Amino acid sequence: MRLSARLLAGVEKRLTELGLKVPAAAAPAANYLPWVRSGNLVYISGQIPKQEDNSLLTGQLGRNYSLEQGQAAARLCGLHLVGQMKAACNGDLDKVKRILKVEAFVSSTEDFVDHPKVVNGCSDLLVEIFGKEVGAHSRFAVGCSSLPLGVAVEIGGLVELEE
Repeated sequence: MRLSARLLAGVEKRLTELGLKVPAAAAPAANYLPWVRSGNLVYISGQIPKQEDNSLLTGQLGRNYSLEQGQAAARLCGLHLVGQMKAACNGDLDKVKRILKVEAFVSSTEDFVDHPKVVNGCSDLLVEIFGKEVGAHSRFAVGCSSLPLGVAVEIGGLVELEE
């Protein structure tokens, strides 16, 4: 058994240990797919911070949203990324070989400069769930003046799956 397969055995167990519930993969809100698989790569569309009660974490960093709130929003986006991964793996998260890239947008004022710290909420979560070997990834963290539905953060990703 390959090292990554041994480390991944039990992703669901790890989620339970962390007390995390992976949300069901959200359906697209417009004319796009929530994820697309090409070979062993899965491109995941931007995920927004939607809570279990369907409310959204909205706000703008530097105006009416704290760094800690932004990190929580990014963490929730990360959970939604995992939900899309689970759908792409037919329910078996142990098939995730590597999280390759996280692509994050942070709604912020022009003088806000801590976008990477916000996105750490997602990055840290992925490493907590999958371990560093699989969960550590490349990424970008970009500030923008607004995001859909007024959300504070939107995050997409690129994941490699086992065969």
